[in-house]
Amino acid sequence: MPLTAPLPDLDELLASMGEGGRRIALIDAGEGAAGNISTCIGWPIEVRRRFPVGEPIELPVPAPHLAGHTILVTGSGRRLRDIAANPAANTGAVVIGSDAVTAVLWTAHGRLFERLTSEWNSHLAVHEDTVARTGTNFHAIVHAQPPHITYLSHVPAYQDEAYFNARVMRWEPETIVQLPQGIGVLRFMIPGSDTLMAANVESLRTHRIDVWGKHGVMARSDISVTRAVDRIEYAEAGARYEYMDLVAGGRAERMTDAELRSVVEAFSIDTDLV
Repeated sequence: MPLTAPLPDLDELLASMGEGGRRIALIDAGEGAAGNISTCIGWPIEVRRRFPVGEPIELPVPAPHLAGHTILVTGSGRRLRDIAANPAANTGAVVIGSDAVTAVLWTAHGRLFERLTSEWNSHLAVHEDTVARTGTNFHAIVHAQPPHITYLSHVPAYQDEAYFNARVMRWEPETIVQLPQGIGVLRFMIPGSDTLMAANVESLRTHRIDVWGKHGVMARSDISVTRAVDRIEYAEAGARYEYMDLVAGGRAERMTDAELRSVVEAFSIDTDLV
């Protein structure tokens, strides 16, 4: 559902990216320069006061449904925890052209990156696919590397999506309430590759968060950056309990099918996980 007035301005959008980056750092999901954030904006927004330097760029994939849209995106090699202190130095604004294959990248004089995040192709492709399918005027994406989810993705059994969800979704009632479609699971693919981009687009059509095997996660929201981060936190909490139980020798029973169904019924959750 599109956002309605009053729509957030540029400073508010950058502040939300900063808060998202701070929260990712607090759960140890953004070591060093790991992780990236973008927001796709479908209403007119003036970026040149913050980002006065423009340069033409080619898009990694065509984005016909994003013509005229603006995407705020983090730069390669930048730390998510630093966005809040200096958003102009760590992010750029991509204004997509009418031809949907070129854009102008607007940045600050003091920018601290040479190019956009190495996952730019996946961000753009998911924004394009989501806007095309839903017509939303806002979409946020966060890629991060939460340690417990990433660890589990190295264990062969958890590389199966059904098994991963059966084990991770049953530790807290909140998890299925907040992630009713479950968590998508992808096998390892080269970061930044076209193969990962295509598989990620497909997975995020039916999930709000997915696991990039042996790498991390990507989460999305049509409400806010912090809502996307919430989804990472809920998924990581489940993975942390699962890891704790593995270390303890598998002594816990988790929520039973009957208990999980009772939560689904009590909160009228639309899910096919149970």
